[in-house]
Amino acid sequence: MAEMTVELVAVERRIWSGSANFVLARTTVGEIGVLPGHEPTLAQLEDTAVVRVDGTDGTSTTLAVHGGFLSITPDNVTVLAEYAELADEIDVARARNALQRADSSEPEGVAAAARANVRLKAAGAAE
Repeated sequence: MAEMTVELVAVERRIWSGSANFVLARTTVGEIGVLPGHEPTLAQLEDTAVVRVDGTDGTSTTLAVHGGFLSITPDNVTVLAEYAELADEIDVARARNALQRADSSEPEGVAAAARANVRLKAAGAAE
């Protein structure tokens, strides 16, 4: 089966690196699924998005991403995120509290709610 090298990198650390056979991400122009051999592409990720990587070992890695870019070549995919966290690192209770505290009448509150929602979605706890 065909495979590609995937790197998920945030400003503060490398999140994940390895071989995969599929990547799913949401860009500013829509959702994109990437298979090995994909046409070279550079895309801006949505401000808050979920990225999923299906590894060649059968595992699936999901993370919440806040801003960044997706770079695709036929053999490699690189996600360069401003901030990202793996689904299993997300504190669901804290994300729910942040969502409840977010003031949707202020721009900062709308952004905070969006970040909390994507964290909950990545963790599989979205309502």
